[in-house]
Amino acid sequence: MEIIYSPKFEREYKKLPNKIKELAEEKERLFRHNFKDERLNAHKLHGRLKHFWSFSIDHRFRIIFEFAKNDAIHFHSVGDHDIYR
Repeated sequence: MEIIYSPKFEREYKKLPNKIKELAEEKERLFRHNFKDERLNAHKLHGRLKHFWSFSIDHRFRIIFEFAKNDAIHFHSVGDHDIYR
């Protein structure tokens, strides 16, 4: 599985606290192994984001992603619940 990080994702990721970055790396390893792992709480989004999915870094922070062709995943955004706006 190839994960492609959008420029927006990279900008947002740089601003995260170091503790959250460490958790995000752990969750990405889980995601690469099995995106359906219950610890990720991965789910399809609704409304204007209906083509995207989200998984939890912790109770506050999330990563928004989408499935692409050729077994690629695009990470679009990372942050607290405000990223859904």
